[in-house]
Amino acid sequence: MIIKRILADEANLVVKLFDNYRVFYKQASDIEVAKLFINARLSNNESVIFVAFDADDIAVGFTQLYPKYSSARASKNWILNDLFVAETHRKQGIGESLIKTAMEFGKNNQATFIQLETAKDNYTAQSLYKAMGFVEQPVSDDFLMFKIAVS
Repeated sequence: MIIKRILADEANLVVKLFDNYRVFYKQASDIEVAKLFINARLSNNESVIFVAFDADDIAVGFTQLYPKYSSARASKNWILNDLFVAETHRKQGIGESLIKTAMEFGKNNQATFIQLETAKDNYTAQSLYKAMGFVEQPVSDDFLMFKIAVS
């Protein structure tokens, strides 16, 4: 498995996975919406996307990070907003590797923390986040927030 950061001209590598991610969160499949959204985020330098590729160089997972600024800390932190691994490639450590890549990216870019949210019923993800050292912080009836220091 190889994980790499993709740039705007590589947006097509993640569009299908992003569409599947949206379907997982109960949105209608719409490749065009996925394509436009990913292209806009990358073209406008609004997010950072890491993609995991299998041995056949097929994209099998991704994570998307958005910047979050802290005035008090005078730092740029990151929200790990999207994490998705194709169903056929789950339970192989890909999600963990993507998170570790995101954490290393944050650390290398002087972030103090990375945070994420997940649905309260996404127990598989919650288990992974806790095992990696993320600390749970309830935020609503439907979602949990997790946070980890990276500096």
